[in-house]
Amino acid sequence: MNTASTATADTATATGARDPAAHHPADSHDLIRVQGARENNLKDISLEIPKRRLTVFTGISGSGKSSLVFATIAAESQRMINETYSAFVQGFMPSLDRPEVDQLDGLTTAIVVDQERLGANPRSTLGTVTDTNALLRILFSRFGQPQIGPAIAFSFNVPARKASGVMTSATGEKQIVRNAVYHGGMCPRCEGRGQISDLDLTKFYDDSLSLNDGAIQIPGYTADGWMVASYTESGFLDPDKPIRDYTETERHDFLHKEPTKIKAKGINITYEGLIPKIRKSMLSKDVDALQPHIRAWVEQAVTFVTCPECDGTRLAEAARSSKIDGISIADACAMQISDLAAWVSGLDVASAGPLLANLRHQLDKFVEIGLGYLSLDRPSGTLSGGEAQRTKLIRHLGSALTDVTYVFDEPTIGLHPHDIQRMNKLLVELRDKGNTVLVVEHKPEAIVIADHVVDLGPGAGSEGGTVQFEGTVEELRSSGTLTGRHLGYRARLKEAVRPASGTLQIRGASTHNLQDVDVDVPLGVLTVITGVAGSGKSSLIHGSIPADAGVVAVDQGAIKGSRRSNPATYTGLLDPIRKAFAKANGVKPALFSANSEGACPTCKGAGVIYTELGFMDTVSTTCEDCGGKRFDASALVYTLGGDGASGDGEKSGKDISEVLAMPVTEAQAFFAKDGPAPVPAAHKILERLSDVGLGYLGIGQPLTTLSGGERQRLKLAVEMAQQGGIYVLDEPTTGLHLADVENLLALLDRLVESGKSVIVIEHHQAVMAHADWIIDLGPGAGRDGGRVVFEGPPADLVAQARAGRPTLTGKHLAQYVGGVSSTPGQRPARTNPDS
Repeated sequence: MNTASTATADTATATGARDPAAHHPADSHDLIRVQGARENNLKDISLEIPKRRLTVFTGISGSGKSSLVFATIAAESQRMINETYSAFVQGFMPSLDRPEVDQLDGLTTAIVVDQERLGANPRSTLGTVTDTNALLRILFSRFGQPQIGPAIAFSFNVPARKASGVMTSATGEKQIVRNAVYHGGMCPRCEGRGQISDLDLTKFYDDSLSLNDGAIQIPGYTADGWMVASYTESGFLDPDKPIRDYTETERHDFLHKEPTKIKAKGINITYEGLIPKIRKSMLSKDVDALQPHIRAWVEQAVTFVTCPECDGTRLAEAARSSKIDGISIADACAMQISDLAAWVSGLDVASAGPLLANLRHQLDKFVEIGLGYLSLDRPSGTLSGGEAQRTKLIRHLGSALTDVTYVFDEPTIGLHPHDIQRMNKLLVELRDKGNTVLVVEHKPEAIVIADHVVDLGPGAGSEGGTVQFEGTVEELRSSGTLTGRHLGYRARLKEAVRPASGTLQIRGASTHNLQDVDVDVPLGVLTVITGVAGSGKSSLIHGSIPADAGVVAVDQGAIKGSRRSNPATYTGLLDPIRKAFAKANGVKPALFSANSEGACPTCKGAGVIYTELGFMDTVSTTCEDCGGKRFDASALVYTLGGDGASGDGEKSGKDISEVLAMPVTEAQAFFAKDGPAPVPAAHKILERLSDVGLGYLGIGQPLTTLSGGERQRLKLAVEMAQQGGIYVLDEPTTGLHLADVENLLALLDRLVESGKSVIVIEHHQAVMAHADWIIDLGPGAGRDGGRVVFEGPPADLVAQARAGRPTLTGKHLAQYVGGVSSTPGQRPARTNPDS
């Protein structure tokens, strides 16, 4: 025996050295283990998710994907991170409930990149939310000519000020200051908003009436009410004189008078002119947060126009005067980002090397992620859900963090098939840096890059919540699950397209990047508008169709409503339900409203308690008193669909909170003619919700939790009850499973066959193949787009691509339909000879 080698081995063991080939104990923690998950509709599921791999979660809408990924894995990661803070700090933080799960092992820090739209603060732009503006401000403060001050002098959120007086330091030392200058770049006219409000005074008052006759037309200002009493009792105005007969002084006092102490009805109050009073009480607030009747009045009484002083740039004259190579910071922010990146790359400022390198890197990330067609001055609230999600992703590209769990919610939303390849590349790069990437996704092009697939189902809501499949993509194809069967599905091109009944003419369209476009949109058929993101599709349809065309536009924009709004209130479904409860129990309908008498007194009917955390995200926690049901206990003793109120006995039927917790399909059966509680008016609304693919949606689910696609389909369900001739849909397949797309196509066909014209802005190839007519915009995005590159039947677009003259859309549609052959059929309307 060799003692030297033995000694060496003993020494190695004693010092902790290991054979490189030996298995390290840390390597055994390579799985995220979920045991007994029961959050929402999950049915006690258990699974193992590989770390440092890309896992895609599939399944129809409502099958439990988000419940597993966001409400269980990501939520528990966030809760455990919060628990690492001291008890003192935790006392200031909201208490997050532990998800309904038996055990979670192997979690790492989770970063959620979701579809939530960026805050609609009117001062927020793409440049400010990504901190790109901060780098530009430094650049212009150092090298702009003439130099006007530090970086803050270029900020449109900070006003320039002068001050004189006595300044007291923290130590109590006093110093006299004269004309001290505090730099800022805010335009004084619009206060950094880029727009000024123009008031329509005819909506404020009827000048043919007196105050006592009800001249003031503002909601809440009734002639005999307290709000008007401050004017009639002020002594400044004659309450019986028509406003048109006021003297100049009376008119000034009525509309513009500064705050003044007066006595009205024996009470000391402050009198203020009507305009400043309304500006403070209504116009200074977020319009979407106002009560519906007040919001409707504000939208009629106030119009916003571009600020004439700064021309919409938000910046003061001084900030706009400082330039680099003839370009001001306002010019730079207005450039298309791909152009701005080229301009920055061409700057030759030796001393600004590190700054320019950081700025170039930031701008290149925009281009890399497919947002190069935007500009930095784009208001953040106007970004689509997909654009907002990709904007959030920018901050993580190039991050030095590894072993992080990134959670994505349908990252391909709003992307043309050409752009999906780029997104796939970014997801793979995040994985290859040693991160765990979890993706909820429906698009086959994104599913195929997965290392591991988890398919949930088999149905939605109570019919889902189980794991149908775990494995590779190839194994999924042969699994026999709904997703597996549809993964290779390809819609066939139509053998014969429907003839048009007329045309909708668009002439000289130049909104945003459109280049004087002339196009005829056929009516009476299904027309699909295609093109890469930023090519001008929305500008052509939403911005160029004549106002008198009778168009019903159904987009993915946020539904105007408070946090209390839900599908039942938005669609009008709650009204017949409340009346049915009231009639069955012999009480008032108001008792079954969470916004009225039936509200939980603790959370005021919201079901959750909101905690404002300053500049951080607001956090909501379930109300402990009502358990999130929103209703007071006195309302929950009454039921429907059984023997009515049961007093202290056992409850029969469903109470109002249980009804609002039902998904659409369950509620549809509950209120059906042969159901436990027949309510024809409610059943009719529920049928429309089911028709648009929302059968899984809870009728009491807050609107703020809906995805862009769900919001659009909810709007469509409401609009289907109206009499519209032309329907415009903006990416209606968003959030739809492959199997649900077939149902959507059937719905679109039913609309067309009922005499409607349907125009769809869409990227999904199945919708393109099903169209009667395609209008393809491009060839690129931003200034490289804005032109019609093809118009005609889908078969002609595919034939053109196979003949070697493909557009980007034609190329991907030809690949999608593969070898399927069909004839072009009858052409609707006219063909553009120039296309």
